[in-house]
Amino acid sequence: MSQLKYLRPSFGKAFAKNFLQWFPGHMGKGMKQMQQQLMNVDCILEVHDARIPLSGRNEVFRTTLLGVRPHLLVLNKCDLIPKDQHSIILNAVKNKGYASDVLFTDCRTPEGPGVRDVLPTITNKIMNVHRYNRQSEKSYNLLVIGVPNVGKSSLINVLRNYHSKRKKATKVGPVAGVTRSVLTKIQVSYEPLIYLLDSPGILEPQVRDVEAAFRLALCASMQDHLVGIINIADYLLYWLNKHGHYSYVEKLGLKEPSDDILEVLTLYALNEKLTKKMKDLSTGKMVVRPNIESAATNMVRMFRRGELGLFFLDCDLLL
Repeated sequence: MSQLKYLRPSFGKAFAKNFLQWFPGHMGKGMKQMQQQLMNVDCILEVHDARIPLSGRNEVFRTTLLGVRPHLLVLNKCDLIPKDQHSIILNAVKNKGYASDVLFTDCRTPEGPGVRDVLPTITNKIMNVHRYNRQSEKSYNLLVIGVPNVGKSSLINVLRNYHSKRKKATKVGPVAGVTRSVLTKIQVSYEPLIYLLDSPGILEPQVRDVEAAFRLALCASMQDHLVGIINIADYLLYWLNKHGHYSYVEKLGLKEPSDDILEVLTLYALNEKLTKKMKDLSTGKMVVRPNIESAATNMVRMFRRGELGLFFLDCDLLL
């Protein structure tokens, strides 16, 4: 394979102000509901995407929720990162003060890595701290928090299935923003008696770093249409090239690496016969053109499924 001939020095795109300030109404409402629930909560279970453990860290959580109750950070989707990066990520998270107790999980099945360790770890934490106003309560309440689409609802369902043998309790989907409000109690264990409270995925009111925002979007923590699927694919291409990962060349049927997203998507669309009909403005006739939107969707989907490889996207933040 020939080497990449050119790589842009940085990923600089200009976007409308609302791109970096995506904070829908249900997020603000959800944050208020979570704060109101704190008196009834024994532990906070924070779920984050293992591919971006440092990006999208919600400072609102840290200042209003995490210092009040015992806290466990679950880095989900660990099947999508290299195993040799676990210790590096763990040290980074602890050194930055994001969490002292961290578990890596894959919540697609009850047998996934780390799933069986979640409740025992939490039980050990809550059994060894003073419960203040909840000292007389026989049950324990856990509040599940995190940015959108990191697997909070999946974690609840898999814990419920494994520990109490019940069916799914909360809706799960691959799109950011499925859970819209703090739900009622969901029982996940009989002994001890433990309930979970799900919550909507909440981003910071303002994402300060464009690249951090794109990493969130690439991992589906922001809805694709708000960012633009071609823009997301462009960032993916930039990141892969920057770090010397050229698996996309073979996957997309290309001859060599490229830093031009339109060229990459056009060639891939032609290879896969992804086309669309559109009107030629010069002739007024309908013509067939490569469907680069479909090509971008497929490319991003490959990344999200791990088909392009396993990646720790926040590696540059360690430098």
